[in-house]
Amino acid sequence: MINRRYFLKGSFLAATGLVVLNPSKTFADDDHKYSGVVYTKDNPGKWSKKVKSHAPIATVEGNKITVKTMHGMSEPHYIVRHTLVGKDGIVLADKTLYPTDKAVSVFELDKAPKSFFVTSFCNKHDLWVSEYSS
Repeated sequence: MINRRYFLKGSFLAATGLVVLNPSKTFADDDHKYSGVVYTKDNPGKWSKKVKSHAPIATVEGNKITVKTMHGMSEPHYIVRHTLVGKDGIVLADKTLYPTDKAVSVFELDKAPKSFFVTSFCNKHDLWVSEYSS
């Protein structure tokens, strides 16, 4: 279990690096430059049947941002992490989840940004990203 967690954490960090290094191009390119690395509702790649249960959903109430992934949680298959990333690529908040948790993260910031990315990393179906704009 520990080795798998290190592997998943390393994979997540590498994929997040792609987002952080070039956030605007990551999701805006029509050629889907990061297909197979980062999945979205509009570009689910081989996981087209997994969009509803893997693409993260963000809601904003004041300075509180809630990230949900409509995904069951069990030891063999669960959401490992949620991350809130600013449009400039800076990670604003993150939460590591465990199979016993719900796939929900609540982040309270000094001020919620008007637009941002949220990530959801599944231990079986990779890194998913959604964009939020108010």
